[in-house]
Amino acid sequence: MLGDEAIEKLKKARVAVFGVGGVGGYTVEALARSGVGAIDLIDNDRVSLSNINRQIIATHSTIGQLKVEVAKERVLDINPNCEVKTYPVLYMPETADRFDFSQYDYVVDAIDTVTGKIELVMRAQEKGTPIISSMGAGNKLDPTAFEVADIYKTSVCPLAKVMRRELKKRGVKKLKVVYSKEEAITPVGEIEEDAQGRRSIPGSIAFVPSVAGLIIGGEVVKDIVSKA
Repeated sequence: MLGDEAIEKLKKARVAVFGVGGVGGYTVEALARSGVGAIDLIDNDRVSLSNINRQIIATHSTIGQLKVEVAKERVLDINPNCEVKTYPVLYMPETADRFDFSQYDYVVDAIDTVTGKIELVMRAQEKGTPIISSMGAGNKLDPTAFEVADIYKTSVCPLAKVMRRELKKRGVKKLKVVYSKEEAITPVGEIEEDAQGRRSIPGSIAFVPSVAGLIIGGEVVKDIVSKA
């Protein structure tokens, strides 16, 4: 479908995926199956039982394992020729210097923290590296509501609102994002506290973050292929 020249571009490309959970895991899947030749995986989390409902790398056999290592094994099972580097690191300003953004053909932001997301955008744009960011996918049920847009053309999504404000302060002119205008719902049932004692943990479902991740994967592939 894409042609030999496009496949060669993908084979020579290096893509960094920050966050390999519900959204990022499916992006990695799409990139691996599209023939991307080198993929860097960045995530400090381990697979837990609560991930099984939505994360492609989460099964009973992978519980307790580092997500980046599970994802690496899966990528290599799909494409043994792919060069995969893993970083079990929480990406924040304090750890940003570990990554050379000039080596990447594309950066995928699928992490949860606003601080980390902003740092990713700033570092990528400083090096002129294309980046796409995932906005909020929690507490949503409609996978058809996702759109690809510039951050300054987004609406409804609370995370996108915060990102618009913070990026504008920093003089960022544009950012490609995947977001949804669907209003978030309130999860039904008991809400457990997380490790930090927070009770407002977003709920999620199998068919929403997966679609966001695949859309991102598609955008990355299309942009790499169309690059002169």
